[in-house]
Amino acid sequence: MELREITNKDEWEGFLAQCATKTFLQSWNWGEFNLKIGSKIWRFGAFNGDKLLSVVSVLRVSARRGMFLFLPHGPVFTEGLDGKDRKEILELILVMLKDVAGQEGASFIRVAPILLDNEENRNIFAELGFRNSPMHASAYEATWKLDIYPSEDALLVNMRKTTRYLVKKTGENKDISIEISSDPKNIAIYQQLNKEVSRRQHFVPFSAESIKNEFEIFAKDNQAVFIFGRYKGEIVAGALLIFWSGIAFYHQAASLGKFAKLSIPYLLQWRAIQEAKSRGCAVYDFWGFTDPEKFPNHPWAGPTLFKMGFGGYKEEYIKTQDFIVSSKYWINYIIETIRRRMRNL
Repeated sequence: MELREITNKDEWEGFLAQCATKTFLQSWNWGEFNLKIGSKIWRFGAFNGDKLLSVVSVLRVSARRGMFLFLPHGPVFTEGLDGKDRKEILELILVMLKDVAGQEGASFIRVAPILLDNEENRNIFAELGFRNSPMHASAYEATWKLDIYPSEDALLVNMRKTTRYLVKKTGENKDISIEISSDPKNIAIYQQLNKEVSRRQHFVPFSAESIKNEFEIFAKDNQAVFIFGRYKGEIVAGALLIFWSGIAFYHQAASLGKFAKLSIPYLLQWRAIQEAKSRGCAVYDFWGFTDPEKFPNHPWAGPTLFKMGFGGYKEEYIKTQDFIVSSKYWINYIIETIRRRMRNL
């Protein structure tokens, strides 16, 4: 088994099309997005002879707290590999990345695996010398998904009663409308909405340039749209949707609190699901989950309850893993531990 660089988009995307467990954070276009914002990336495939078994996109992240290598929701493995094979591939990747880390001055290697949280997968990382990260990466560690191949009537029946009622009620309100568009002019509109929400909830939003680059790169392959909810013509809710490899991702969203009683996000979410079905997607990924019963005070608890109302199931992956390359890692560890506690994460 050996690692080889992959430079062909069709080879990369063709392999991922056959994998069931994946997200667009390992897509070719996500790599292009990171290149455009100035990140350095590497794309590798693990081959057994001519057979491609796994792919991984690696990002170099430069932050004030230090530089590190990051594998967002990677590696992605072909179906049917056992734990021994996955461990061998990860070990190959780790050996290669330790050299890259030395060349790039990175103090650690961070992996946000998209492997189910079970003892076998946890042991693989522990045996390779990884430790749990002090804070989850930008890639989620758990998500809420909905299989959307059933009919729309069946999807409505499987919703929570209150959710189904609010979808119907908002749909009947003639002052409320939903607009789906791939027009780049909506980048500025969405960013303004996002800024207002960030001021209210005290978080740092994605930059306008970041949202612009993400949308433009995915939209050129017809993989991204904005969806907006209007009340009497005013935009009061919005989301950025990514459609990739048969999956729809509810990647970003924002809504104005003063219109909360109108329940417009319920109709917006339902229209997004309908759009995903019309594009042939089989799965709708609500992008992020935390158990609201176990962690009722977590910032994601409320949004998760909203997502769960549409029906579906949770998938939980093993925690974000760090491999220490140099002692500078502990500076990052201390900073992230403080941030996690301050944010109640």
